[in-house]
Amino acid sequence: MKVVFTGGGTAGHVTPNLALIESFQRDGVECFYIGSKAGIEATLVSGLNLDFYGIASGKLRRYFDWQNFIDPVKIFFGFFQALWILLRRRPDVLFSKGGFVAVPVVIAAWSLRIPVVIHESDLTPGLANRLSAPFCRRICLNFEETAAHFAQRATRVTGTPLRAGLVQSDGERGRQWLNGFKAVGETQPILLVVGGSLGAQSINRLVRADLAQLTERFHVVHVVGGGGIDPEFVETPHYQQFEYLDEPYGDVVAASDVVISRAGANALFEFLWFKKPQLLIPLPSAASRGDQLQNAALFEQKGYAQVCQERDLGPGALARAVDSVWMVRFDMARRLGSVSLPDSLGLIRQAIEAAAAAN
Repeated sequence: MKVVFTGGGTAGHVTPNLALIESFQRDGVECFYIGSKAGIEATLVSGLNLDFYGIASGKLRRYFDWQNFIDPVKIFFGFFQALWILLRRRPDVLFSKGGFVAVPVVIAAWSLRIPVVIHESDLTPGLANRLSAPFCRRICLNFEETAAHFAQRATRVTGTPLRAGLVQSDGERGRQWLNGFKAVGETQPILLVVGGSLGAQSINRLVRADLAQLTERFHVVHVVGGGGIDPEFVETPHYQQFEYLDEPYGDVVAASDVVISRAGANALFEFLWFKKPQLLIPLPSAASRGDQLQNAALFEQKGYAQVCQERDLGPGALARAVDSVWMVRFDMARRLGSVSLPDSLGLIRQAIEAAAAAN
C-alpha cells in the first residue's frame, strides 16, 4: 500500500499526519507528502524519511482582500501540480488533514479515482474540509457534534492521532528535564503556557505582566514561539522560556499541573489525553473563523476547562483566572478522568486501509 498525505498552514493541520506516517512507516508502508512550498509542513515533516512535494497554494478567505484575485490562480496551478505528482506516484489512498493547501490535492486525487479520507478536528468544519467533503469516502471527526455538518457523508468519531512521543511521555522525566535548565521545586506545581504553532504574542505579554503573581505558586514553563524569548526575564526564578518544545513536549505536558492554551482542537485533544486542567484563551473571532471560541465553549460546558476572553484580561486578571482553575483542579481532574478516549491512531488507520482496499 502507498499512502499520500496532505494538510498545512498551521501545525494543527500537520502533526496528526506525522503520527500516522510514523505508524505506517513502522509497518513498511510507503508514504509521501504534498504540501505548500512555503508552509510550516515542509519543516515539520523534514525529520521523517519520506518525499515531500511542494505545490502552489492560495488561502481561501471569507473577507475582501486583494490576494483574493491572485490566489484562485495559485490554487488552479496547484491542482495541476498535484495531478502530475499523483499520476507519477500512483498512491492507493490520500489522507487529508485540511488547510488551504489540501483542496486542490483532494480534487486531483478524486479526479484520478484515488480514494480520499479527511479529518476534521474542530467542532464546526473549516472551509477547506467543507469544500473537500464531496470528494471523499470517509470523514474522521474529533467531536460527535460535528457529524451534523456532514449529514450526507460517511463519518466516524476517531479523535486525533497522537505521536508516540506523546503517548509514551513521562512526567517525572519532564520535571528532570526542566531541572536541567533551572531549578524546579520538588513539590512546586508547574504551569505550562502554550500559544500555538504560530505563537501568541498577546498571551506572552499577559503572562509576563502577571509573572510575579504567577511565580508565587507555580514554576512557569512558557512556550513563546519563534523569536519570543525576552532577555529581561531569562534570570527570573521559577520562569522558563522556550521558543518551541519538540521531543520533550510530551514529558513537559505530563509534568504540568495546569495548562494555559489557545483552543485549537488538536491541542485540546492532547490535554484531554493527559487529563490536564486548562485555562483556555481562544483566538477572538476577529483573528479566526470562530472555531476556537466554539471549541473552548464545549470544553467549559463539559467541565474540562475554564475560559477567558482575551479582551477581558487586564493587569492581574490572568493570575486570578489561573488561581480560579487551581481551586477547582480536583473537580476538573475528576471529569477529565472519566473521559474514555478512542484508539484514534488505530481507527484512522482502519479508515485509510479500508478506503484503499475498496478501490
